[in-house]
Amino acid sequence: MTQEVFALDAGRVAAIRAPLLAWYGREKRDLPWRRTSDPYAIWLSEVMLQQTQVSTVIPYWERFLARFPSVRALAAAPLDDVLAAWRGLGYYSRARNLHRAAQEVVANFGGRFPPTAKDLLTLPGFGRYTAGAVASIAFGEEAPLVDGNVARVLSRLFAVEGMPGDKAREARLWTLAGALVKGERPGDFNQALMEHGATVCRPERPLCLLCPVRGACLAYQTGRVSELPPPKVRAPPKRLTLALAVWPQGDTLLFARRAEKGLFGGLWELPAVEVEPGTPDEEAAQRLSESLEVPLTAMGALGTVKRQLTHRALTLHLLRVTGPRRPSRAKAFHELRWCTPAQAAELGMSTAMQRALDAALARGVLPNVAG
Repeated sequence: MTQEVFALDAGRVAAIRAPLLAWYGREKRDLPWRRTSDPYAIWLSEVMLQQTQVSTVIPYWERFLARFPSVRALAAAPLDDVLAAWRGLGYYSRARNLHRAAQEVVANFGGRFPPTAKDLLTLPGFGRYTAGAVASIAFGEEAPLVDGNVARVLSRLFAVEGMPGDKAREARLWTLAGALVKGERPGDFNQALMEHGATVCRPERPLCLLCPVRGACLAYQTGRVSELPPPKVRAPPKRLTLALAVWPQGDTLLFARRAEKGLFGGLWELPAVEVEPGTPDEEAAQRLSESLEVPLTAMGALGTVKRQLTHRALTLHLLRVTGPRRPSRAKAFHELRWCTPAQAAELGMSTAMQRALDAALARGVLPNVAG
């Protein structure tokens, strides 16, 4: 009997499903999205939970639902309002895809989510994981899912070899997930796998003595829990330096909205251009001038803000500038707008750019306004 056949043996599947479902019934965390069967609310939680901790997501999820209580309300909202509500969560492509998907649900499905993973996959931002999560949890479809937590649990249970991202490894994990989800309460079972990975089968210091399926775990039986899965090798973050134009006019500053793609895509910012570290202020002002399509004069540096993003080490140099005329449009940006700090607070802006704005205000660039 090969390992793959053994892994998918019906008796072994049952020996994992029943204990995990029973454990989940006893030990699951009381999370607000687990108290609803609304596919919109469940979908929202799954999107927010990507790359973000549960404790951070809960208040955002509650505020977002209060502001956009249905998929129709989200679809009808301006994108700027959606990005503003997402402000601080990061990975803003999630919010843009959320908005586009809501519009397609309204336009193509009459405002009701399709109940199958296959149809959900046609919506923007729906990959295999999100489609499987919504289809199984909201609609009870026997649809598998694999996220980081599930991959770790399955890698240990079935001693799945290979580095994260390896195609053969990923295919095997999805095959295992597909076999395990078949049966009663597929949505609860998928959540049990995720919950188990988050709270017991952790990356470091897993709580094997509290594991309800350790008797069926090949890694536990062979003393390889600490080896599986092997840690993902991460590339060092790319260093990125931006010069930001801090241009006061009366009680307003100039803000620009980026194109939809790329870093901070679709978000508002103090107009920025990429520069080399140590670029003189005059040269940075010239690059900003070319970007904004108006003559600019550097009036002095206002400090530096550093932010560590997942894949980038970001340095923002704040440069006070002035010019003979106020621009209203520029090809490098989707939109330009002059805003007071209060108006800027309603824009979709990244945390990094908000920190830069706070630093500029703290330096007194606007009268009677402090950060």
